[in-house]
Amino acid sequence: MRKLLIFLLMIIMVFVSACSKEISDNLVLVKGGDFVNTKSNYYGKNIKLSDFYIGKYEVTQKEWSEIMGSNPSQFTGNNLPVEMVSWYDSIEYCNKRSLKEGLKPYYKIEKDKKDPDNKNNNDDIKWTVTTNEGANGYRLPTEEEWEYAASGGQMSKNYIYSGSNNADEVAWYCRNAGDKYLTGNWNWPEIQNNNNKTKSIGMKKPNELGLYDMSGNVREWCWDWYKGLDISSVSVKVTKGGGWIGDVTCGEAAFRGKYDASGKAPDQGFRVCRSK
Repeated sequence: MRKLLIFLLMIIMVFVSACSKEISDNLVLVKGGDFVNTKSNYYGKNIKLSDFYIGKYEVTQKEWSEIMGSNPSQFTGNNLPVEMVSWYDSIEYCNKRSLKEGLKPYYKIEKDKKDPDNKNNNDDIKWTVTTNEGANGYRLPTEEEWEYAASGGQMSKNYIYSGSNNADEVAWYCRNAGDKYLTGNWNWPEIQNNNNKTKSIGMKKPNELGLYDMSGNVREWCWDWYKGLDISSVSVKVTKGGGWIGDVTCGEAAFRGKYDASGKAPDQGFRVCRSK
């Protein structure tokens, strides 16, 4: 009987170990529910999210290089967030990382089929990208998921930025991402002369869920097309979180950015997500 019990315990331990390896240590489980943060765009709108996993950090250049075999970033360093990546690049990364880790790719990418709904004349790529139902692979967060996680999920303390009401505690942005702390209005030449740039992940305080850099450092791609009243915003993708170039308001969890899906910039990166 004792031998049988030991045998069963060993099986359970192997099973638990296998399950734990399937979920990366750098993914945080976000318990779903309604939006708690009253400053969110979705507060009080009867939107309830399911549980999901999201990256504790922005995808680093080391992680990118290991999957993609190259590094497009303007500011180089293993622990710096990858930047100069388009929305399409990010989608490809998700699928390639999924395959490498034995997961089912979340996206179906048809590079030879132009997306008929993409009306952006600046986008010369326009791949048709759809999702594979039930896939367990890596993906970009939806705008709702991103804002829910950045706002603290069910543990939200109603902060303006992700993890604080003081941007300098949690965010790298135009004022503090260079040689000295800048004052006055946003000024690009001054930002350039101040040697502003990305910073290593995880150097500021995390938010309520233990997520880092969801305000500032690099803007982060979301899955969604931007939907707004401005007709010029048609066929651009949502970005969230602001970056080292942006003013402090861009780092607010509720701030909605937008960018061409084919666009690349030294303040544009992403973090991964997985369905539970």
